[in-house]
Amino acid sequence: MNPGNGDQSIPNEESSGRNNSSDSNKPYDYASQKSQYTDTDWREFRAMLYRNYEVEKTESDAHEQGGTPHASKPLGIKWAHPLSVPEAGCVLVATEKLDGVRTFERTVVLLLRSGTRYPQEGPFGVVINRPLHKKIKHMKPNHNELATTFSDCSLLFGGPLEASIFLLRVGKKSKIPGLEEVIPGLFFGARNSWDKAAELVKRGVLKPQDFKFFVGYAGWQLDQLIEEIESEYWHVAACSPNLIFGDTSDSSSDSLWMEILQEMGGHYSDLSRKPKEDI
Repeated sequence: MNPGNGDQSIPNEESSGRNNSSDSNKPYDYASQKSQYTDTDWREFRAMLYRNYEVEKTESDAHEQGGTPHASKPLGIKWAHPLSVPEAGCVLVATEKLDGVRTFERTVVLLLRSGTRYPQEGPFGVVINRPLHKKIKHMKPNHNELATTFSDCSLLFGGPLEASIFLLRVGKKSKIPGLEEVIPGLFFGARNSWDKAAELVKRGVLKPQDFKFFVGYAGWQLDQLIEEIESEYWHVAACSPNLIFGDTSDSSSDSLWMEILQEMGGHYSDLSRKPKEDI
């Protein structure tokens, strides 16, 4: 999907009008906040700003209604918030309109490319909450490294289009030549990168458990994904690496879908608790 101008800021209503609290004559000190997060990547810093805005808004509402303001909470290792446009590294969270659509019902798709930098390919990503409950060795792979180095790695359903993709999580300051970084510390590769990945494991730089392997992927034309988002088939969100690369062994693939919506808060949290038949 074409996110228009590729804007990676939080929605306009979240980047303006922040002084509506009872202490409206005291501007919010963003510079001070940023100095406290010098080792934080820009996605976490944006999430922190979004969280602070939500707290300010809640405090303002509580003050107007004579209630008690809510105390600000730290960002934590798990967070998610809505985005106005898709970007590489964001997630597409299936809405109730995809209930009954077997391939994408209650899925979470990690967008590996937004389609703005490589428009000829279009946006694409992988479903990250559909474990196949099989290991690579169960598929009797022909590729030597898959049959040996990565044989005990679990497989996930990545989408309806044919291709094999893997995700690799490393330290935020690490760089892996030949692999594409999606967000700080999270890379992806395809079939032509298996040998390079295996070499890094054999050298002790990486471990097999640093990888996640996906069978298939999801892809769109630019205007197709835009239309699907505008038609409310997907919620667009930024979320923490701990959610993106968390445990996917849960037998219920709905669990990550629910957790991200709950972290997004507000009406998204309410949607996460609705059973399919009531949506």
